[in-house]
Amino acid sequence: MLRREEDANFIIFTYLSDLLLTMMALTLAYIARITLPYGAALTPDLFRFGPVLYITIGAIWTLIVFLLNAYDARHTLRAVDELQSLLVTIGLSAFVFAGVLYLSYRDLPRLLFVYFVLLQLTFLILYRWTMRLGLRWAGARKLSPRRILVIGAGHVGRTVGQRIQEEAWTGLELVGYLDDDPAKIGQTYAGGKVFGPLSLALEIVGQKQVDEVIFALPLRAHEALRSLVLALQEYPVRVRVVPDVLDLAFFRASMEDWDGIPLIGLREPAISGFNRIIKRIFDLVVASLSLLVIWPVMLITAVAIRLDSPGPIILKQQRVGENGRLFYVYKFRSMVQDADKRQHEVLRETPDGQIIHKHRDDPRVTRVGRIIRRLSIDELPQLFNVLKGEMSMVGPRPELPMIVARYEAWQHKRFAVPPGITGWWQVSGRSDKPMHLHTEDDLYYITHYSPLLDLQILWRTIGVVLKGKGAF
Repeated sequence: MLRREEDANFIIFTYLSDLLLTMMALTLAYIARITLPYGAALTPDLFRFGPVLYITIGAIWTLIVFLLNAYDARHTLRAVDELQSLLVTIGLSAFVFAGVLYLSYRDLPRLLFVYFVLLQLTFLILYRWTMRLGLRWAGARKLSPRRILVIGAGHVGRTVGQRIQEEAWTGLELVGYLDDDPAKIGQTYAGGKVFGPLSLALEIVGQKQVDEVIFALPLRAHEALRSLVLALQEYPVRVRVVPDVLDLAFFRASMEDWDGIPLIGLREPAISGFNRIIKRIFDLVVASLSLLVIWPVMLITAVAIRLDSPGPIILKQQRVGENGRLFYVYKFRSMVQDADKRQHEVLRETPDGQIIHKHRDDPRVTRVGRIIRRLSIDELPQLFNVLKGEMSMVGPRPELPMIVARYEAWQHKRFAVPPGITGWWQVSGRSDKPMHLHTEDDLYYITHYSPLLDLQILWRTIGVVLKGKGAF
């Protein structure tokens, strides 16, 4: 709903500003290379540097930003999203630029290229930060506001009003609501007053100088919605509709145009597009490097399990993964061979009927099992699940089907992303908390996902494992 990021003039202005700063970075990188006392002494006549190079980097930047849709408001609303988008765009354009230089300008000094990338990164981050502060300053002072009237003061309408208030720094201004429910008329929600019934819509639009009308009516009000939309055609306002299906959406509902028919996706992946690609590459790299480093530990563990007790070294247990798909997770066996038959010895229920199946004094755990559980070594075979794409390095824990069978409807939202070897709940409590209480932590992770959060969780996991906190 950001006004300026959606505005064509704003996008053009941002693109031209980025392009100008990129050209400045290239110029300063050239000056720095021939003047700073780093690397071999060079003079301008020893390498090619001219207009063609500027045209090349301009074309590459233009291609990358529009291929990645880097100026889309969805990528720039939150500061962390904008920074992430900027880093990806600069990184990819630098990679392409390096390839072009290798094929055409091989005499260009490598240090000049390094200076250019660092300067471009610095310039663009400072520029976006300054622009964001400027937008907040303008929005706080209601410069050129976009006044919004919400039709419907039910749950969906109040949610829209709250979101408008949260984004007030962008220039959005909640005028108020209209609703036919007499009990709501005169009430105030999220700082907006309910002026009266829907029949006042045209009058309020004119009196309050409304720029946009958002319909947030229940499905049963279809005829009233149709009539009002047609009546508003004569007014210079933008009209939008929020479908009354938000409670059915797992996380971010998607809108798709299917040959003129709007389709709303209610169960789309919470991590999609370029973020999905980044996460998968991250998983493959980390899992592969981890296996190369820790294979001796895995070999010693396998021998110890074989010598300690009879039974298989690796266990395959069925778990519930992304979108509820069943798969088999791999783990080093840490219990006696007939542990499944003795499960009744440890299963307990909380007063509200939730199952707790892990206990510190579980009699089925072997001697080696207690050690590898404390050090989380029993989880290492799950790296193969990551390579297969069934799991991720970071995400919600893969849950047992018997636990999922007792889930409430809202808890199924944790399956909107791939399960992980480690996750937010592990670094904030691990097994100290009963399994059924992990869902809130999982939903927090899904809602706040970013590659930086994955790195933070992996880093904190190292400390948690070394302390052995909550592992049993």
